[in-house]
Amino acid sequence: MYNTVDKNSPIGFFDSGVGGISVMRRAVELMPNENYIYFGDSKNAPYGVKHADEVKKLTFNAMKFFEESGVKAVVIACNTATSAAIKELRETYNIPIIGIEPAIKPAVESKKQGKIIIMATTMTLAEKKFNNLMDKYKDEREIIKLPAPGLVEFVESGIFSGEEVMDFLKEKLSPYLNSKISTIVLGCTHYPFVKNAIQDIVGEDVDIIDGSYGTIRELKRKLEKINLINDQREDGYVKIFNSSDIVTVIMASAFCTPASHKIS
Repeated sequence: MYNTVDKNSPIGFFDSGVGGISVMRRAVELMPNENYIYFGDSKNAPYGVKHADEVKKLTFNAMKFFEESGVKAVVIACNTATSAAIKELRETYNIPIIGIEPAIKPAVESKKQGKIIIMATTMTLAEKKFNNLMDKYKDEREIIKLPAPGLVEFVESGIFSGEEVMDFLKEKLSPYLNSKISTIVLGCTHYPFVKNAIQDIVGEDVDIIDGSYGTIRELKRKLEKINLINDQREDGYVKIFNSSDIVTVIMASAFCTPASHKIS
């Protein structure tokens, strides 16, 4: 599979819906001359409330799309899909498959005093992969799991701010607002779209981070290792696809790409 790729071949980004756009935006910032193809499976969103086997099946179905598109690498820009399927994907395909994980390590290493809150889907927080990661740091800092079922649906509907979102977030965060919080880790790629709303609730002293930067650094490292970094001088293209036509417009507006990038 994928034997005919070259430096100009696009990079695939996959998510259960709109969320992975937040990761692809980071890729375009750091590697603007690459070409990108995004596929969001909003028709089957949210993934975070599904069984791991179903998420794995849906993720492999998406890989068929990328195989037909001739991508040179795929970023699974979905924490839930990464937890459920990344191992089997890497065993099946002979191109770089990069997953995303909650940014617990940088939160711990910041040495900032206070609790670390991991906001993520119920499934991500329950998966063995995540809990193994969390166990590495449990003796160093107080780390709290905060499932946020329902937040993905706001983002999928293009609702990133407003009274309804604020009320939802206040209810989730209220048990911790009277204690010292150092960092909130956004463990779902949908959540950066409501980062400003979260910041308004917890205050500017609380760091809010996600795993997108580390993911794109790993993508670049993998492509450099196999000599597939695009060396064209002009900016590349971005193509956005979704299993639900209704969501495609929301995704394009959420991308907020520079005018120099062509979206189709």
